Amino acid sequence: TDAYSLADDVCLAGVKSITDLMLKPGRINLDFADVRTVMKDMGNAIMGTGQADGDDRAINATTDALRNPLLGGDMSIKTAKGVLVNVTSGNDLTLGEWQQVTDKIISEVEDEDAAVIMGHSIDENMNGAIRVSIVATGID
Repeated sequence: TDAYSLADDVCLAGVKSITDLMLKPGRINLDFADVRTVMKDMGNAIMGTGQADGDDRAINATTDALRNPLLGGDMSIKTAKGVLVNVTSGNDLTLGEWQQVTDKIISEVEDEDAAVIMGHSIDENMNGAIRVSIVATGID
C-alpha cells in the first residue's frame, strides 16, 4: 500500500502543478497551449516532482523531480522531445535559484530541438520551499 500511496501523491502533485501553472498567478504564466505543445502527439511521457527547503533547495528539488522513485532507475528525460516544468515557490525565489533549475533541466535533455517550457507559480504558503514538477514527453 505504500507504493500506491506514493503513486497517488506523485500523480496528485503533478496534476496540481499543471493546473497551478495555468490558474495561479506567477512570474512566468503559461497556458493550455503550452501544455498542448509539450503533450500533443508526443508518445510516452513521464512525470516527476520534488520539493525542498533550506540550502540548495532549487538543486535538491530539481534533482528529486528528475530522480523520482516512480520513474525507475533507468528512466530519464534525456530523450524527451517536450518538457514542461513548473516551479512553485513563495515570493522568495531568487534569480540564481531559477537559473539553477533551468540549467539542471536543460543539461538533462539531449535533443537540442526539444521544446522545454518553464513556468513559475507563486504560493504564499511555500515561502522557504520550492517545488519542481516535470512532465517530459516523447521519451524513447
